[in-house]
Amino acid sequence: MHETHHPVCDTNEPRQPQASADPRRWTALAVLSLAQFMLILDLTVVNVALPDLGADLDLSRTAFTWTVSAYGLVFGGLLLLGGRLADIFGTRPIILTGLVIFTLASLITGLAQNEPMLLGGRIAQGAGAALLSPAALSAIASIFHGVERNKALSVWASLGGVGFAAGVLIGGLLTAGPGWRWVFFINVPVGIVLLATIRALLPP
Repeated sequence: MHETHHPVCDTNEPRQPQASADPRRWTALAVLSLAQFMLILDLTVVNVALPDLGADLDLSRTAFTWTVSAYGLVFGGLLLLGGRLADIFGTRPIILTGLVIFTLASLITGLAQNEPMLLGGRIAQGAGAALLSPAALSAIASIFHGVERNKALSVWASLGGVGFAAGVLIGGLLTAGPGWRWVFFINVPVGIVLLATIRALLPP
């Protein structure tokens, strides 16, 4: 008569979000974080390759500067647009579109034979990154909830920081090994794998 405590309800209540959560969410986080790592890596990976790149393509002093800065400027400048497009069209199509643009642009940049081709590729890379990054962040925020969301966002942010620091090291290894073009070519197989995986993991 006086019993007001219901153990069954109390036990089940916190389990509801966990039971309805997508079991593939951590794999999706790993894939999206790898994509972000690749985008941030390209901010610094080209720095070490500049002397060899400039010698091969006979770059002007202005082109040297724009090879590094064009990507970052377009990437940062179009982030708000990328986020807005993700709100309108959905995160999955914008993520895939951005990844396709970034991967193709990386191939074009690696194949560059002159300044316009090189700089055009870097600008297109930045545009692809600006679509992919905010849409992927939005997808992570929608997949995870509560405490898990904070953990997921921490992983996302930390891998981005690692990518920025690792760019110089990876750029040096690629330039000293297969050559400066592989600073860009390396994004192509990684991008293809990410495309297939994201299509399989993220719901339409």
